[in-house]
Amino acid sequence: MRTQFLSDLGITLTEVQLNQFETYFNYLIEQNQVMNLTAITEEKDVYYKHFYDSVSLIKAIDFNAIQSICDIGAGAGFPSIPLKIIFPHLQVTIVESLQKRIGFLSRLSLKLEIDGIELIANRAEVFAENNRNRFDLVTARAVAPIKILDELALPMVKLGGTLLAMKASNFHEELKEASKGITILGGRVERVESFELPFDYGVRHLLVIKKVKINDKYPRSYAQIKNKPL
Repeated sequence: MRTQFLSDLGITLTEVQLNQFETYFNYLIEQNQVMNLTAITEEKDVYYKHFYDSVSLIKAIDFNAIQSICDIGAGAGFPSIPLKIIFPHLQVTIVESLQKRIGFLSRLSLKLEIDGIELIANRAEVFAENNRNRFDLVTARAVAPIKILDELALPMVKLGGTLLAMKASNFHEELKEASKGITILGGRVERVESFELPFDYGVRHLLVIKKVKINDKYPRSYAQIKNKPL
């Protein structure tokens, strides 16, 4: 068990949280043998490339000041489940199109003994139609280029809320291509937080996009979003 792997983020884990991360790791590896959840399976790699990477969102936003978070395409639960472990007050909604992964997340939530998690088996643009302007924070990890992600996510962000996109590289060009669409959707790029993960695990960029205006014309169908980004 990696007892203080979040210490350089200023987080001291309780015994309960340590046990939750250990349970998470063990169940992830167990279930990964029967479904495709992650290509990362070594304990140290999982703790830093998945758990630490997820919690590192605190570099960009104060999670004590928000209540609701929507995680698009969370897969095996990243970044929202590690964040929920650290900040139990969060009301988490996970939108994931694959029912098998929703099943995994449901069983995982029971094993971790956490509540306040809504699991939605649907496409993000479909879910967004009836959940506009709902969340304090919408985030996604390696789901789509920003010019596509902006239309999936920004409609669900509350006025004054935040879209937090996690990027590993090439974000400058992505952001340039998406700038017009972000403005149309009522967003404004506030800043980018860049940092290196421990043990040379790579560079991360957190794109902080504020919702400054409501535009309820979006999202369109995924085919339209993909074929003709804003």
